[in-house]
Amino acid sequence: MLDEFKDISSTKNADESVVSLSSPLMAGEIHSRGVSLEVDNARSDEDLWCNRPSFELREKILSLPEEPGVYMYLNKSGKVIYVGKAKRLKRRVSSYFNRRHDSTKTNLLVRNIADLRFIVVATEEDALHLENAMIKEYQPRYNVLLKDDKSYPWIVVTNEPYPRVFMTRNKGEVGGRYYGPYSNVQSARLVLELIRELFPIRSCRHFIDENSIRRGKMRLCLDYHIKKCEGVCVGYVSEEDYAKHIVNVRQILNGETRQLSQYLRDEMGRLSDAWKFEEAQLMKDKLELLDKYNSKSIIGGNSVCVADVFSYDETAESGYINFMRLRHGAVVQSMNLEYRRRLSEPKEELLSMAIGEIQRRFERKFHEVIVPFLPDVEFEGVEFVVPQRGDRKKLLDVGTKNVRQFMSEREKQAEKLDPERGVNRLMQRMKEDFCLSVEPRHIECFDNSNIQGTNPVSSCVVFRNGKPSKRDYRHFNIKTVVGANDFASMKEVLHRRYARMISEGEELPQLVVVDGGKGQLSAAVEAFDELGIRGTVAVVGIAKRLEEIYFPGDSLPLYIDKKSESLRVIQALRDEAHRFGITHHRNRRSKSQVVSELDSIKGIGEQTSRALLKHFKSVKRIRNAAFEEIAQVVGVAKARIIVEGLGIRDNEKD
Repeated sequence: MLDEFKDISSTKNADESVVSLSSPLMAGEIHSRGVSLEVDNARSDEDLWCNRPSFELREKILSLPEEPGVYMYLNKSGKVIYVGKAKRLKRRVSSYFNRRHDSTKTNLLVRNIADLRFIVVATEEDALHLENAMIKEYQPRYNVLLKDDKSYPWIVVTNEPYPRVFMTRNKGEVGGRYYGPYSNVQSARLVLELIRELFPIRSCRHFIDENSIRRGKMRLCLDYHIKKCEGVCVGYVSEEDYAKHIVNVRQILNGETRQLSQYLRDEMGRLSDAWKFEEAQLMKDKLELLDKYNSKSIIGGNSVCVADVFSYDETAESGYINFMRLRHGAVVQSMNLEYRRRLSEPKEELLSMAIGEIQRRFERKFHEVIVPFLPDVEFEGVEFVVPQRGDRKKLLDVGTKNVRQFMSEREKQAEKLDPERGVNRLMQRMKEDFCLSVEPRHIECFDNSNIQGTNPVSSCVVFRNGKPSKRDYRHFNIKTVVGANDFASMKEVLHRRYARMISEGEELPQLVVVDGGKGQLSAAVEAFDELGIRGTVAVVGIAKRLEEIYFPGDSLPLYIDKKSESLRVIQALRDEAHRFGITHHRNRRSKSQVVSELDSIKGIGEQTSRALLKHFKSVKRIRNAAFEEIAQVVGVAKARIIVEGLGIRDNEKD
């Protein structure tokens, strides 16, 4: 794999400082040049070497050159654990050992370094390409991982007298010109379908030349009869006429559709002037088909003829890059890459690696590249543009949308394989959105329900890891508040709920949500102050109208993005608390409406009342019934209680 980089030193101003890339790396045949290192006398040896490398390793670091190159770290067993590039080898490698790192992974890497190898190259760009090759060769444990587990499709136009045009994943399997790679199979098939609708290109796999046609061993296929082919195999079309179709095919594959559109428009006019209206209609159909294709692929304005655009987005674990190549505003090449971080690599480094990777895959040098920020590597002959407005900024915005869509799809795929990953991401997002000190794994939401102060109730719903935990739901009947007082009801319920949890030693939630605005939130804060848990348990209020989130002590609400997962969780909490509370309120109200005098008699339960009403149909008939008749239904003892409770004259005979 490293052989492709052997020409790097020969193409530059090579001298004895440039190590031959053909040297066997793992055999330890990469040599270093002795150079002097000026050390500040004011700093002690202990200060200079915070991570205390071995004496042999320290000597190698001190002799590193101040030139571009690639370095490799090896562990005690001689295995490559990290490959890096540097504009100045000595300064970059020394930085690993002369300070403590914020990243735990970086400190762990440094502790595992037992040996060092390096290669000096002519430019920083060469170092980038060599670094990419060595990472793919050795797969070091601590390096950025390019998550690219598939081969991309290409479209090839073969080098034959009557060229074929088809899609392949194996670049170089046949002789010809390859176009791509395409980001997915659907994109490549769309282009092929357009080509076959516009031009009668053969789809067979036979090798066809004048000798094979002269022998006459091939027969016309279905494509000829449905006018998808002009009968190449039997000599119905000459090489010159067929080559004209191939020229137009190459224009489409190169993204030069404007010239082809003008050609079709001119042909349509010529045929129409010659009164060949049927043939002119065919040209018109082809022109409309090409315009439809252009309308889907053109995203840029006329001011940008050719553009290479790199867009970037990231998560804590990965960096995502989208590349688009445009001609006359139309996307002719596109690719997405994901780099999995290992040592908290900065976005500038990931962007540089992506640019080098795209250069290698497309076998093309860039000239002007549109980027959201400058990479950390200088590429020879490449001008980087960070647009702030205009057509170039619009192109960058389109790329940003593409890379975010790609990032979302990859995250969803990863979460299907590992559901816990999605939960962790959601909890981290909610922690950031609500400015919490811990992840809100346990959230509770409260809502009050009453009708003009009658049957006041409150509900508490519980979410764990962003999902409902219905066994933890609770109902509360308001006991101390008279009338419709939402604020006092909220304070009572919160006080009762968390006073009990504290007394029973239960774990308190990380976040409490109250349904309402600043008034309900203030009542909640008062309850928390009395319980002494303010600051331990975070509390917010959500207002229904504009979905504002209120924080204690802040008069201005927070407006979370309507598409945010954090807001969707809070909305689900609020809606579930409302549903649960309304259900309990309705049940309680219905029960109060069917209360009879029997329910007020001490010693008479619900089943006894139901049995009497089922038999007598009403309390009035029970009053008029004889003692013996009541006793037959509920027994003598309960009959006496009912007679006394209802004030019925005792008709029991001695």
